[in-house]
Amino acid sequence: MNHSEFSRRRAVMVERYVVGRNVRAERVLDAMREVPREEFVPKALLEFGFDDVALPIPDGRLLPRPSEVGVMLAALDLQARDRVLEIGTGVGYVTALLSRLCASVYSVEPQGPAALAATATLARLDCHNVEIRHDSGAQGWPEEAPFDAIVVHASARHVPRVLREQLVPGGRLVMALGDDPEVAELVRVTRLPDNQFRVEDMADIGPAPVLGEAPHVHPHAGAMWRRPAGGKEAAVADAALARLVAEAAQAFDSVESADLEPLLQRVGEARVVLLGEATHGTSEFYRMRERITRELIARKGFSFVAIEGDWPDAARIDRSVRAGAAPGQAWSGVARFPAWMWRNEEVRGFVDWLREHNAQAKQPAAFHGLDLYSLYSSIDAVLAYLDRVDPPTAQVARQRYGCLTPWESDPASYGLAALTRRYRSCEPDVVKMLVDLQQKSPLYIGQDGERLLDALQNARVVSQAERYYCTMYYGSRVAWNLRDTHMFTTLRHLLSFHGAQSKAVVWAHNSHVGDSAATEMSLREEFNLGHLCRQEFGKSACLVGFGTYAGTVAAATDWDGPMEVKAVRPALPGSYESLFHASGIACFLLPLREPSLSKALLGGLAAPRLERAIGVLYRPETERQSHYFDAVLPSQFDEYIWFDETHAVTPLPMKVGEGLADTYPFGV
Repeated sequence: MNHSEFSRRRAVMVERYVVGRNVRAERVLDAMREVPREEFVPKALLEFGFDDVALPIPDGRLLPRPSEVGVMLAALDLQARDRVLEIGTGVGYVTALLSRLCASVYSVEPQGPAALAATATLARLDCHNVEIRHDSGAQGWPEEAPFDAIVVHASARHVPRVLREQLVPGGRLVMALGDDPEVAELVRVTRLPDNQFRVEDMADIGPAPVLGEAPHVHPHAGAMWRRPAGGKEAAVADAALARLVAEAAQAFDSVESADLEPLLQRVGEARVVLLGEATHGTSEFYRMRERITRELIARKGFSFVAIEGDWPDAARIDRSVRAGAAPGQAWSGVARFPAWMWRNEEVRGFVDWLREHNAQAKQPAAFHGLDLYSLYSSIDAVLAYLDRVDPPTAQVARQRYGCLTPWESDPASYGLAALTRRYRSCEPDVVKMLVDLQQKSPLYIGQDGERLLDALQNARVVSQAERYYCTMYYGSRVAWNLRDTHMFTTLRHLLSFHGAQSKAVVWAHNSHVGDSAATEMSLREEFNLGHLCRQEFGKSACLVGFGTYAGTVAAATDWDGPMEVKAVRPALPGSYESLFHASGIACFLLPLREPSLSKALLGGLAAPRLERAIGVLYRPETERQSHYFDAVLPSQFDEYIWFDETHAVTPLPMKVGEGLADTYPFGV
């Protein structure tokens, strides 16, 4: 990345995470836009340097989240003339910000090499009003006291008296209090004129090293669960647990030969079956998911498949497999990265089967999309529908949706512009359009119920996508929750449309399918589709996860980059994947709700472990940070399907043969 790109990413970081955390101190915001954060982030983690995550630095500590830095600096209420004491220089990022905000900075660093490295970096950045001292920091810097402000990058149970006594009257000290390893309370202590001290709670922040102690090496940035300790005893326990897995596993040789009868019996009368995947590009996951779905449709009467894909694109496939369900030609789709996720030989095989099945079935099974990324293709679909059934309302829709037209090439920029009030919000217009369609539905329903469903859902997508592109700047939690709520709401609309007896199969990534309450997502207050389905449907929802140890995968290195067939690294020790690999069974189904499962096995699996998730991007060089999270597998899924070695999906060429248009399944 060049200088202008770094500058842009810092600006987005500030708007998205710092302003999103309700920091309004303009001097702080300006400093965070200007100070080159990229100079302080380890090179191997630079891709995450502008996300709101705490990043591990070489000495084992964490570079704090941008949002927490902003909250901390705003709480200090710094003036240009202030003298500031900092305890814990680290890599020097906050030190550089303080250098921009006040007259002089006295920074104490407990590790000699870190002090030297930070001194060199700050000198290179012309931070000449900084003095760094190698010391534990527990006693402050009494020779230079008193200070107008003190910031402590460490936690304690109480604010040390020796530090607060080094404040001038009116001075502020900001630090974390508490001994919880997961979260700390950021407090501000103000020295009052009568030598009293006022303590204010400011915010919850991530864990910090204990003041005066050697820094603890955190296993990864973000929320931490207490996983089993390593060592010889853990290795022995894992070997025993792997043997229990082997005893309970229902082994099979291949996708085609697997006996699915026990699984179908366990599915029972479930109304919603969610089939996951540990990657967005593994052939075995797709083929097993499709084989299970064929059985659910043919033998258990499931009504539709709902995929983690855009509504208009899936609708085009739906038209191709239900030729008699609605008039007209197949709807056009819009190609969107990552095309291989659905345009592959594996999905094509299922679509061919579904078309043949529907030709003979009394009740054809449908194919729908749950996602919300199709902002502009959904607008086009709504307009096309209204042009046909209600031209005057189509004109109104064009005026209302016109608010979004300037941002078609980069809808994320609309979100930032609306958030910062440089452009008016389009939310009232798109919501009015959705309400109008809903109110006029009784007039349209007689013409074509399927077309009306499509128009209404596209209007919902426009409304939710507009919100999504705005809320993404408040942080990943808000945007994630909005997206999965949209998918869940869409699923409920589909179940309602298809009738009281309808049943759904969902295809989505494990991160959407597995119950978020059983993963570290819950610590970030994130929830997902699987969690919402369990809340809504209880035991009538069956959550099925997938996993692999090694092999190849179809993925990109960067967003909008080309698809590559990448080697999947062997799973990390201490992960569920490593444990299942040690079972020695190449392919198996593991029924996590089976009453006969031994307590020893369930208890062993219930200890939190790492779990791997590969999306449309795969970056092996930062695999630990990019692709692993903590989970409790028996609570996350009802069933788990394992393939020790897997292979990449086969993307389709643009010409795919008889029965579908050349750009199947997504137009380009």
